[in-house]
Amino acid sequence: MIDPVLVDAGLGDAEDDDFDAHEAPDAVLPDHRYHDRELSWLAFNQRVLELAEDATLPELERANFLAIFASNLDEFFMVRVAGLKRRILTGLAVPTNVGRAATDVLSDISAEAHALQLRHAAVWTNEVRPALADAGIEIIEWSELTDAERDSLGEYFGAQVFPVLMPLAVDPAHPFPYISGLSLNLAIRIRNARTGRQDFARLKVPPMLPRFVEVPRAGEILRYIRLEELIANHLDDLFPGMEVLDHHAFRLTRNEDFDIEEDESENLIQALEAELLRRRFGPPIRLEITDDMDDVTLELLIKELDITDQEVYRLPGPLDLRGLFGLARVDRPDLRYPPHLPTTAVAFQPGDSNERPDIFKAIGRADVLVHHPYESFATSVQAFLDQAARDPHVLAIKQTLYRTSGDSPIVQALIDAAEAGKQVLALVEVKARFDEANNIVWARKLEKAGVHVVYGLVGLKTHCKLALVIREEDGVLRHYSHVGTGNYNPKTSRMYEDFGLFTADPQIGKDLTRLFNELSGYAIEKKFKRLLVAPLHLRKGLLRQIDNETKNAEAGKPARVRIKVNSMVDEQIIDALYRASMAGVKVEVWVRGICSMRVDLPGVSDNITVRSILGRYLEHSRIFSFENDGNPVVYIGSADMMHRNLDRRVEALVRLSAPEHIQELHDLFDLAMDPGTSSWHLSEGGVWKRAVGTEDEPLVDLQDRTMSAVQGRRRKRSVR
Repeated sequence: MIDPVLVDAGLGDAEDDDFDAHEAPDAVLPDHRYHDRELSWLAFNQRVLELAEDATLPELERANFLAIFASNLDEFFMVRVAGLKRRILTGLAVPTNVGRAATDVLSDISAEAHALQLRHAAVWTNEVRPALADAGIEIIEWSELTDAERDSLGEYFGAQVFPVLMPLAVDPAHPFPYISGLSLNLAIRIRNARTGRQDFARLKVPPMLPRFVEVPRAGEILRYIRLEELIANHLDDLFPGMEVLDHHAFRLTRNEDFDIEEDESENLIQALEAELLRRRFGPPIRLEITDDMDDVTLELLIKELDITDQEVYRLPGPLDLRGLFGLARVDRPDLRYPPHLPTTAVAFQPGDSNERPDIFKAIGRADVLVHHPYESFATSVQAFLDQAARDPHVLAIKQTLYRTSGDSPIVQALIDAAEAGKQVLALVEVKARFDEANNIVWARKLEKAGVHVVYGLVGLKTHCKLALVIREEDGVLRHYSHVGTGNYNPKTSRMYEDFGLFTADPQIGKDLTRLFNELSGYAIEKKFKRLLVAPLHLRKGLLRQIDNETKNAEAGKPARVRIKVNSMVDEQIIDALYRASMAGVKVEVWVRGICSMRVDLPGVSDNITVRSILGRYLEHSRIFSFENDGNPVVYIGSADMMHRNLDRRVEALVRLSAPEHIQELHDLFDLAMDPGTSSWHLSEGGVWKRAVGTEDEPLVDLQDRTMSAVQGRRRKRSVR
């Protein structure tokens, strides 16, 4: 017999195949009802930049946000801008989500990105660098050094830098060298003292050396000089007998996106390795130069790199502020966020301090919802898999791996389990963007240890976060499952906010068993009892829930939709939310990044509120909550509201059943939507306005408040 709540949730219902959303005619929705997704992404990165501009934040955290902004923008150009340009060049440039030509959007991106990069440079020069200096960390120029300091740095240059430098001349006998993507370079003009002929040379700043070189000091103040500044002041050592006329920094971004024709590739790993090599030689899409570069040098670069004037970004130095990540090694905890120490989830805390917690016993008693990084990844997910690898009663472990760290204890646990004779299946997504090479290495290591490694379904990335342990207990097989919103990555789990559900629910275990079987060998099943699975079912299940809220509102019943995602782009979902709003449903969207939804459409978006929260942790969890006439239906999982997630990936959402877990997520949403919480509000014209508190009434930091609440749960337990 099918649970009526499951039918209401759009799960396990055969009629779902024929479901059509209850909707008003599309004509009632205005034509221009979406924000451009690319410009919305730039607005997200602007919010990151605003954190760097926030003088109330610790100085090293502000520097870190500048580095994050730079890294984000690099990836945006390598993927999104590169994709637009590729479609334009191939003649496949279909209109964007707002109906504009790709060439027009590219022009807008260029203007907006250039303005943001200038603002980024100004924040460093005028705000963050002086603030660091006031706090005792100086980033100085060569001209500010004493003679003794220059001599000491000269010795460092000769011993540590000079041997790895590779100046490349450009003349009739030496063609223009290949410029690798994201490398920082010096363009140097030199003159032969004997012949008077001028030549060009390119020098790559070695990426394996520290970007900020510490200046020997006698006092308490830390002083650093940029590596390229040190190199530039020793160019005479590189070109003896030549006169160095001029030098300028430049940096190139290349297209690093690619597609693999899986059905034409007998070996996906080999095809990916070949494509990774080709990626290094992708066409240029952005040239960053310092604003003092002369026209002769610039014209040479434009000609040799075959780029357009629109692709040139003239900026105040220094270029590539990703280098500010290097300041993380500075031992000044007073210039960082106060430490947050993750606690072990209450259910996984041992009854006695000397005993090892039994993870399976805890999950068997009741479902456990863990909230990272407030609750420890090591004592929950990692402990779950470690115990499974050691436990003689565990027969099999099945897990998806999308991104993981280079020294992953998760991978080691799977290896240990296989070597102990257990059946182990690892679904490794080798097409995880920018982690392809790393995942190939781990896939091969797992295979050598006897793990059954599969790579998912042709044409689909496997993005769902699933782990399943099969354990024999009193002659009966029991399923222990974990469904998460984030990757099985111990390092990012300290910085990414995510949820994970541990459960021994037999139905979820059966659903995961079927899903893993299909991922390792068959097509995706349409119907699951406790899961919503993309690409065939997830969007349809969510639309059914939104439609149900619309009907409830029209019937005068309480109705509300709450969605937390990284990106809100999918037009079908957005249109369904517009129609729900028109029917009186209260719609609350909590989005970290892109949001194509508008809140300035009279009569359409009147009941829609959109918030964004950024901070010390990357808000990464996905939550979908529906009022359901007083019987809330709540999912967590891996899917964002984007075409790629809903149509081209295997994603999974799991429905929560414990009332206390549903209440925990509702409380979190209440805090996020509270006007007294620090957040950005989406407003008219797609402008994000940051809520500003006062000195007397500061706004609540959601992440600080959540950490306090989680630690309070731990303290409350210890009193009993």
